[in-house]
Order: sequence, then C-alpha cells, then structure tokens
Amino acid sequence: MPQTVVADVVAALDRITGGRVITDVSDLTSGKNPYVVIKSSNIPGKAIAELPGLVFGDLNKSVKRLAVAMTLTEQSIELAGATGVDAIVAHHPVADAASSGGVPLKFYLSLYGLAVLELHEAFHGLHPGIPFIHGHRTFRVDVAYGGIPGNVIFFGKALENVKTVGDILRRLETFSGRAQESKLLNSEMEIRGCPDIQETVIANGPLLFNGEESSAVSTIIHITPHGGLTPQHLEQAVREHPDADTVICSISRVKADSPLVQKARELGLNFIVGNTHALEILENGMPLAYAIRSLLPEVEVVLFRERVTSVPLDSAGSEAIRDYARDIAGKYLTVKKD
Repeated sequence: MPQTVVADVVAALDRITGGRVITDVSDLTSGKNPYVVIKSSNIPGKAIAELPGLVFGDLNKSVKRLAVAMTLTEQSIELAGATGVDAIVAHHPVADAASSGGVPLKFYLSLYGLAVLELHEAFHGLHPGIPFIHGHRTFRVDVAYGGIPGNVIFFGKALENVKTVGDILRRLETFSGRAQESKLLNSEMEIRGCPDIQETVIANGPLLFNGEESSAVSTIIHITPHGGLTPQHLEQAVREHPDADTVICSISRVKADSPLVQKARELGLNFIVGNTHALEILENGMPLAYAIRSLLPEVEVVLFRERVTSVPLDSAGSEAIRDYARDIAGKYLTVKKD
C-alpha cells in the first residue's frame, strides 16, 4: 500500500468540502475561491486571511498520524511533537506567531516536521449537525439574514423525539458529556485541594430564560448572536414564520437581560441558550476527524481537545512554582526600574 502524504490530506479535505480547498497558488489572489477571506476588526496589523488547505509543510511528507484541532496553539504544537503527529488540521484560521507561541510558524513547525492545514468557512454549511444536536431539523438556512454576512439563522422543526424544552436541555447535556466533565472537574478540585476551579464546559451549561421545561416545542428559530442579530431581526423572523414557538441561541451566548431575550418574551417564545463555541470541537471537529479517517484509513486520527480552567492564583501550580513566581515578581517585576 502506498504511503499517505500531505498532498493526500489536501485532496481529502477538498473532497470533504466539495472543492473548496486551495489547490492552486493563483486561488490566493484571483478572487475565484470565496473561502479565501480576510478577517479583520480594523485593529492595525491584526487582520488574518483564511487559507483553506495547506498552510505550512511539504506536500510530499509522509503522514502516519494526524490530529484534528479547533485552534492551533503552542500547546497543540508541543503535543504533536511529543506524540508523533505528522500533520494538524485546524478548524480556525492559523495566524503567524499568534498560533505558534509568538514565533514565526516556519521556525517552530519545522523543528517537529509538522504540516499544518486549516479549514474554517470552507467547512461551514456542509452538514446539519449543530441544529441536530440542538434538537431540530432545518427547513431553511440564511447565512446573511437581514443582508448581514455571517448573521446566520437556522429555521427548523423539532425532531420526532423532541417534544418539550426539557427534551432539548437534556439532549445538550448528553451530547456535551457534561456529566463526565463534571466528574473530571471534581477530581481536579480534590487533587489540588481547591474547590474554586472553574472549567469552560461546566461554566457554560445550557440555560432556559423564557418558558418552562414542560413548554411544547415545534418550530425553532436558531440564532448565532455574534453574527449581528438584532431584536428587529427576530421580530422579522417571527413574521416570516408565525408558527415559531422557540428561540435557541448557540456558539455565542446572551445574558438574561439581553434585548433578544426580552423581545422573545414579548413575542411569546421560549428562549434556550445552547452550546458555546468551546464545544465546536465536538460539533464540527469530530465529524471532520471521522471523515478524514474514512478517506485515509491508513492514517491514525486523533482529536486535540482544549480544556481551559480558571484557578485561584494561590492554588495554581505546585508549591515550588508558586514560591518561584512570588520571588521573581518581588525581585524583578515590581521594583522601580532605573
């Protein structure tokens, strides 16, 4: 059996996306590939281009083990280097230095012989998984609602086994594995002797702002608030689909006093806060990983899962490192500089 190389990974990603991957250098400047996009908040020097496909590496390099990650960081680079990973497919766009510990990608990645590929907007919209996890099947998708690119709304009908708000909340608990994550966090608290550690999945569980768990669910408006959705948009969506009874927001969150929640209440809609962006490694990352493994069965595919915790300073690390940190701060960082 011929060995798998990076070029085969590029071809697999191109097949998965139906031809959205860069396969010719001219795609970078021709404007022909709509998934080569610039992301910018107009902060000087901080814009980034999305380049679906190979970002760094040799197309002829052998790939025996591949990792799928959500965001490339020095943590994932070091894990890859230590565990024999040959290529990382990151979902989010890769940025020089920002994704590699503040140093140029080529110097860092070449140390470990790593190839890095990315697949962000080019992967979006390829499957109905996020609505499915949230309990509905879409009948309409608008990725630029109100004429605003990225203002994504899914309109869906509740799945056959989803009858109430409570069914959706329990479904989200199951798919996110919150029970297991809670056990893991409790174990860490016990080991560190600190009950005040917080972790992203546990801190961001599903919430119900309007309605009751027993409230019936039929037609759902599923929003992503960070896309620019306004209460007026929500009002318009209900005019277009007057049978809607429930709003779900996911990826980004709103608080209980949000104008969107208030507008939903005025319109008599249940309002559920679902999964955050931190769970996209499960919603999008795992399907991508299984698809790659199916197309490249001779490659071992692993998932790089981020786990971020908040620890009180005086409980962080070992006693030795805390003593070190206090000593460095006192001797070098808080004294007056000449």
